[in-house]
Amino acid sequence: MDSNKRFCWDVRPAAAAENQVRGRNYRFTVLTDRLIRLEYAPDGRFEDRATQMAFYRDFPRCDYTLKRGDGELVLETAALILRFREEAPFAPDTLRLKLKAEPGSEWGFGEPFEDLGGTARTLDTVNGRIPVGRGVCSRWGFSVLDDSDSLALDDSGWVAVRAEGNRDSYFFGYGYDYRGAVRDFYRLTGAPSMLPAYALGNWWSRYHAYTQEEYLSLIQRFADEDIPFSVGVVDMDWHITVIPPEQQDPNRPSGWTGYTWNRELFPDYRAFLKELHEKNLKTALNLHPADGVRRHEEMYPEMAKACGVDPETGESILFDILSPEYMGNYFDILHHPYEEAGVDFWWMDWQQGTDYSWIHEANKPGQYADPRERLDPLWMLNHLHILDISRSGKRPMFFSRFSGPGSHRYPVGFSGDTVITWDSLKFQPEFTAMASNVGYCWWSHDIGGHMMGVKDDQMVVRWIQLGVFSPINRLHSSNSPWLNKEPWSYGPEKGSIMKDWLRLRHRMFPYLYTMNRRTHAALEPLVQPMYYSHPKCAAAYEVPDQFWFGSELIVVPVTQPNDPVTGLGETEGWIPDGCWFDLFTGLRYASRGGRKMRLYRPLERIPVLAKSGAIVPLAQYEAHDNRLTNSDHMEVLVFPGESNTFTLYEDGGDGSEYRQGAFAETEMNLKWDSEAEFTIRPAFGDLSLIPESRKWSIRLRGFHQDAALSVKIDGRTVEENVTRDPQTNTVTVTVSAPVTSEITLLVTGDTLIHDNADVPERCKEIIRVAQIPYGIKDRIWESITDPAKNAHRKLTAAGAWVPDQSVLLGALRELLTLTEDEYLGSQI
Repeated sequence: MDSNKRFCWDVRPAAAAENQVRGRNYRFTVLTDRLIRLEYAPDGRFEDRATQMAFYRDFPRCDYTLKRGDGELVLETAALILRFREEAPFAPDTLRLKLKAEPGSEWGFGEPFEDLGGTARTLDTVNGRIPVGRGVCSRWGFSVLDDSDSLALDDSGWVAVRAEGNRDSYFFGYGYDYRGAVRDFYRLTGAPSMLPAYALGNWWSRYHAYTQEEYLSLIQRFADEDIPFSVGVVDMDWHITVIPPEQQDPNRPSGWTGYTWNRELFPDYRAFLKELHEKNLKTALNLHPADGVRRHEEMYPEMAKACGVDPETGESILFDILSPEYMGNYFDILHHPYEEAGVDFWWMDWQQGTDYSWIHEANKPGQYADPRERLDPLWMLNHLHILDISRSGKRPMFFSRFSGPGSHRYPVGFSGDTVITWDSLKFQPEFTAMASNVGYCWWSHDIGGHMMGVKDDQMVVRWIQLGVFSPINRLHSSNSPWLNKEPWSYGPEKGSIMKDWLRLRHRMFPYLYTMNRRTHAALEPLVQPMYYSHPKCAAAYEVPDQFWFGSELIVVPVTQPNDPVTGLGETEGWIPDGCWFDLFTGLRYASRGGRKMRLYRPLERIPVLAKSGAIVPLAQYEAHDNRLTNSDHMEVLVFPGESNTFTLYEDGGDGSEYRQGAFAETEMNLKWDSEAEFTIRPAFGDLSLIPESRKWSIRLRGFHQDAALSVKIDGRTVEENVTRDPQTNTVTVTVSAPVTSEITLLVTGDTLIHDNADVPERCKEIIRVAQIPYGIKDRIWESITDPAKNAHRKLTAAGAWVPDQSVLLGALRELLTLTEDEYLGSQI
């Protein structure tokens, strides 16, 4: 790599000249008909370089009209009207923008407004909710991101100070097209990276002074107990943390920063990393670089010479984030040798502040020893590490905190050290979904919580369930002998549930990896708030912890303790218009225009709803196999109700070859009419990346049990292997064929969709488990099975016997009203 270009990102910051309207002190750049850059420069010097947020202003030409008269400029696009009083500074009464379509909002520059939120730097020490920064979505139909205070990138890719006093903002006037706003934000700032395959499995992490033997034994036990992990994180005790007194720098005595393996804990770190790789785990190491390189480090002599310091002096090498030379040495000497030894990526656990106190006396607010010290070191570390790790074609992969809009370019996000409480758990799904409003799509939380709080095994199970349906699932604990997340530490019942969920995460790899591609190429975040799909439904804004998980599924986490009487967890969900199916049971929910429902689940499940026609590819479970590969035995969950197409995406799992077409795709199509036809079409693309032949377990979930089936391979009828599972309302057809073949499954019958005939048995099970008198169980059962009553009268009669058991009655209500209007008794 050209050393002069090693820190250059491929940016295209110059906007098309025809999209720019400028005067002596102002410039408006029409990036799209709904996105306008607003610049005010007292000295007439405008910024054409990339900034920390905006890398790509090279949008195609956009049509607009321009009128000037009586000192006023009127710029109009298909979607917006901008009015500006020329020769005046930007102010609410001099610069106004109005949406032409609904909701027709108008904004004056600098006026306060409400948006739907973005995200925050960290959840460190958080117990519950926190404020978040701006996003690009708003119920007012517009939002504004202020980029005035960011630094620019010069021709060498390094940060540079911008002109003082300039205003630089981006007006997003997308109305209710929230997905469009996020998509164009990505186009402005850069597409989310394609994650390597290993990132989408389970991560093990714990702040604990493991020995080499202890860590490897733990990983072996995970394998023996069939608990799959794809990433092993080693926290800060991988390096020396207790510096011998004779080698300490009195100004920097802490061992928080370190680069030398602790040989007492890891006598042969190369063998340690090699064995993790042999066990199919990638490895990340923790970093705190603020204290630079001190004389106790093994690489100190080489680093000192490279930085112009005589090693004999023992003088500490200060961490100089503003020096390209220092940062080049930082990577070449401190990191690359370890990467060659087997470290796959790094965890930047930066928390040292922004006052540059590690270089000199701390800056006073607003005063800098160097004007570039307004730079947040975290942003620069994220930026440079991604560039460096990508140098040899590896996928961009780093693990660090959010450092402002545009940080989605630097995956994966580390949300920090949360307090272990139900309040923290409850906020995390909302926090994750809301982050999509500023494009931050790959959050990794400390699943199970990090510190303090209280031991609550049930809460940890619910947290792991959220983790499985999160962008990244990383189990983590603080440095305490009482805190751990090994499933066997939670007893046989809860431990078994945790294991099943961790296995599910790895089974979901084909779906997750396809959504990874969708995020990168189609600019659609994996996790999306409900208002993205239903922006005009008020109820979609009232379920902040419910979210889309990819294109096919909606998740409603359980974030409060189970009811002790029924053993059920309660949560509130909003069922959009149409038919939906429980991912695990196949039960059918019907909604006319959308409806809120209280949803109830035992500890082993949470509500996950598949849309009508959903197609969800999974990898067939293989015992004691933690690999995330393009499997030769695939499962496909297929749900009835509507036509749909899902295209499975597969590639090599790492590297950049996919950009040159090194990937394979398999289209799956459900045609829905009086009969249902599900087709797996021949794979196309680079077929060398996938098995030549596959076994397919096609699981028709939520279809009627009496439906008739027939299977063809390349037009030839074959004998089907069919099994039926009434517990999950699933009919499974298993076939094997070359990946170049076409498999067609025809489903016929008088009724194709599950009729929820198992609802009475499921109600009986809820009553059976309930910790109430047996005689009252009889009365409740008699009440809810009375054929002469509608659901409301059944529940009213049952409630007379247990007026204080709202969860029991609520769980029965959910089942009795899946497809029936509670009061009218008619089908929804």
